[in-house]
Amino acid sequence: MKIPPEHLKISVIVSTYNSEAWLEKVLLGFNCQSFRYFEVVIADDGSGPPTRELLERMQEEVFYPIVHVWQEDDGFQKSRILNKAVVACNTEYIIMTDGDCIPRRDFVEVHYINKEEGYFISGGYYMLPMNISLLITPEDIEKQRCFDIHWLKEKGIPKTFKNNKLTARGLAARFLNAITPTNASWNGHNSSGWKKDILNVNGFDERMQYGGQDRELGERLFNFGIKSKQLRYSAVCVHLDHKRGYRTPESLEKNAGIRKKTKQEKRVWTYYGITR
Repeated sequence: MKIPPEHLKISVIVSTYNSEAWLEKVLLGFNCQSFRYFEVVIADDGSGPPTRELLERMQEEVFYPIVHVWQEDDGFQKSRILNKAVVACNTEYIIMTDGDCIPRRDFVEVHYINKEEGYFISGGYYMLPMNISLLITPEDIEKQRCFDIHWLKEKGIPKTFKNNKLTARGLAARFLNAITPTNASWNGHNSSGWKKDILNVNGFDERMQYGGQDRELGERLFNFGIKSKQLRYSAVCVHLDHKRGYRTPESLEKNAGIRKKTKQEKRVWTYYGITR
C-alpha cells in the first residue's frame, strides 16, 4: 500500500537518462529506507521507452509513489528537467540525487531529521569502480552489503581514508563532517533544501549544461542568505560508475563563466530558470 499523498513529508528528485540498469538499483535502494514518508520524482532528460517501462513495473513493486517527469531528448538539458521536477514535487522539502547513486538505508532519514529553516544540506558519495557497480544485485542492496566495507574489500576496494564515509557513525561521523576541508556546496548527487528557497532563486540556470550547474544553484542560495550543513559522512550513497560522454570543454568553460558572474555580482536570481 502506497503512502497517502497527505502523509508525504519529503520529495526525492532522481535524475536519469537512458540508464535503466543503474536506475533500478537506485529505486531498490529507496525501497529499503528506514524513513518511509517520501515520494520519488524522476527527472528524466529524454530517455526512451525502456525507462518508462521500468518505472511502470517498479511502481508496482515499491512502497513509495513515483512521479515521472519527462522531456524530449534535446542533448544534455539536466538543468531544465530538474526545474520541471522541482515544480512537480508535492512536499515542502526536496532531496536531489542522481540515477547512479544507491542510497544507504538511513539516507532519507538523515536528510529529514537534519533539515532546518535557512539551511540546505550537502551530503557525500562513495565512488565504486565499474566491476563492483555491475555485480551489485538486488539482494546486495536489500542486505546493504554494497555499503559494507568488508564486503567491498573482498571485491577489491583498496584501503583509503574515503572508506570512513561508509564506516563512520554517530560522533565519529559528526567529527568528520566538522573537519572535512570539502565545501558544503549544493551537489547534484546528494543535497537537500526547502522547495520555497529553490523557487526564491528561480531554480537552476537552464543555460548551463554539464559542469557545475548544481554548484551555481548553491552559490545563489548562499547569496540569498541560505547557509549550508555539511553531512558528507552522515548522508551517504554509493556512486555507480559510468561514462560521461556529455562532458565537453565548451560546456565547462561556459558554465565557469556563468558561475564567475554569479559570485562577482552576488546574483540571487537567474532569468533562465523556472520562471521566464
